Amino acid sequence: MPSHIVSRRSFIAISATLPWALQARAANSIPIGLELYSVREGLKKDPEATVRAVAQMGYQCVEFYAPYFEWTETQTKQTRKLLDDLGIHCFSTHNDSSYLTAENIGKARDMNLILGCKYVVMSSSKPKPGLDGWKEIADSLNFAVDNLESSGLRAGYHNHQTEFTPLEGQRPMEILAKNTKPSVMLQLDVGTCLEAGSDPVAWIRANPGRIRSLHLKDWSPDPAKGYTVLFGEGSADWKNILGAAESVGGVEYYLLEQEGSRFSELETAKRCLESFRKTHPA
Repeated sequence: MPSHIVSRRSFIAISATLPWALQARAANSIPIGLELYSVREGLKKDPEATVRAVAQMGYQCVEFYAPYFEWTETQTKQTRKLLDDLGIHCFSTHNDSSYLTAENIGKARDMNLILGCKYVVMSSSKPKPGLDGWKEIADSLNFAVDNLESSGLRAGYHNHQTEFTPLEGQRPMEILAKNTKPSVMLQLDVGTCLEAGSDPVAWIRANPGRIRSLHLKDWSPDPAKGYTVLFGEGSADWKNILGAAESVGGVEYYLLEQEGSRFSELETAKRCLESFRKTHPA
């Protein structure tokens, strides 16, 4: 048999390891972006200048949050042109749960397609009391899947502290993970997971392939600091968190997020990116 021909058995063995090999090879090329809530005041005053400043820092993608839903079609197209001109992407948007209802999901779909997104992420929900309320949220995410995937979009869910705080002996995030379709991305907010007392590494490993995006928000147990610490200044074990995300989580892109710090919004974004690069060099 010629040396360049691979046997069927060898091909199967190689194929079995290929996804992990490709993932490991691509780990250092995972885009790093900014959740634009981090620069919300600047975004309100001059959205174009703010996005330009973020791109000039070296961010490769951005995530627009809920107010984007009020844009006109023209504004949305202008924003996409700006992103294209700057050479950056918008892989996902943050959405109120009402945006993914039968009444609004068509608009959300169309706007996200214009922006070039891959994921429409539910970033806030209003569950009814008890675990059944969270099962209804899971149903609404599955509804979103059914109405988005034919257009090439996927649904996602972003956690806060509530989802990792035990309720009737279970964490709501476990309910959501168990009762949603595998294609639903579980976007992990590291800081709120930590504040709720959960282990982000354990969570990633328990949900392989579903942690396709992470909000890299640090947190300090010091009440005087909380979320005002920069990336790398809090209690997050970034080496193991990023390692788990890339080895088993299925991460496709990272998003730094900051709720405020001792510096200005743009300076905070700049310093967090510099710290990330030192922690996780390309």
